[in-house]
Amino acid sequence: MEKLKSFKGDKTWQELLLDYALYIILIIMIIGVIAADPTFLSKNNFLKILAQASTRGILALGVAGMIVLAGTDLSAGRILGCGAAISASLLQSVTYASRMYPQITEPLPLVLPLLLSIVVCVAFCLLNGFGVAKLHMHAFIISLGTQLIAYGALCLYIDSQKGGAQPIASLDPRYIELVNGYWLGIPHLVYFMVICAVIMWFVWNKTTLGKNMFAIGGNPEAAAVSGVNVAKNIMMIYLVAGILYGIAAFLEAGRIQSVTTATGTNYDLDAISGCVIGGVSFSGGVGTIPGILIGVIILQVINYSLYYLGVNAYLQYIIKGLIIILAVAIDVRKYIAKK
Repeated sequence: MEKLKSFKGDKTWQELLLDYALYIILIIMIIGVIAADPTFLSKNNFLKILAQASTRGILALGVAGMIVLAGTDLSAGRILGCGAAISASLLQSVTYASRMYPQITEPLPLVLPLLLSIVVCVAFCLLNGFGVAKLHMHAFIISLGTQLIAYGALCLYIDSQKGGAQPIASLDPRYIELVNGYWLGIPHLVYFMVICAVIMWFVWNKTTLGKNMFAIGGNPEAAAVSGVNVAKNIMMIYLVAGILYGIAAFLEAGRIQSVTTATGTNYDLDAISGCVIGGVSFSGGVGTIPGILIGVIILQVINYSLYYLGVNAYLQYIIKGLIIILAVAIDVRKYIAKK
């Protein structure tokens, strides 16, 4: 009884409902989908959802760092598109006559396009980081500009093909197997996401960089006074995000097997939504890795269920937009309540 009283004393039922309101609403939506079509609840669908959530989950792990810093990244999706185009163009089958690089006559080591994808994505992220850390620009503005730059670069790259703008497809079978294969009945993509999540959990919770990130996100002035090099740590967080974007881009190109100028569209919004659903606060200094993964998976369940039920594509945009507004509104309400 004493524990129960203590629990009630710490948080009222209204506060608990506020904390978990979004989860409750999304779970009700999922139950409604299952009720509408019980065949949705199958192992095959669950594995598909996990595979689709994997690349967005890795992307979200990078975006989450910016949100913990009380910022955001609107360019993540377009940056991923650039990395995906690089990966796919270098790993087209050498027997494909219309490949982008006909001078490549022998299959490249898979690690080379992965590294190039990471380099490209890191370069864009460091541009964002420089704008935030050194020029003191708001993350929204600098990432909006980088989004346009990355999209322009992606269009120019794809349009530079000999036959003009066309999807980058016909990929190396080794690449497709690495990304889309299964081990012990589980997609490789899920393992990649789990590995990235474990590494990021360690970075966030067991390293100085992680502790400094939360300190800066909570109160940058106090962090600076306590001896934290704010600019350096912000740049490091953006560097880590670029590495994660590069990995996600490499895997996404192999997953979809056809990269176009539309690749990565709205992925940043999915990543941001997943982070906020998973408890990463826009007020800064709050977030957990398990929460991010849960948020991304729940969002992907909603996305897949809407597609599965044949809901109008335009209506799907409306529903996703409402989820984002609701998630941010609840986050702001929590912040006001704490203040």
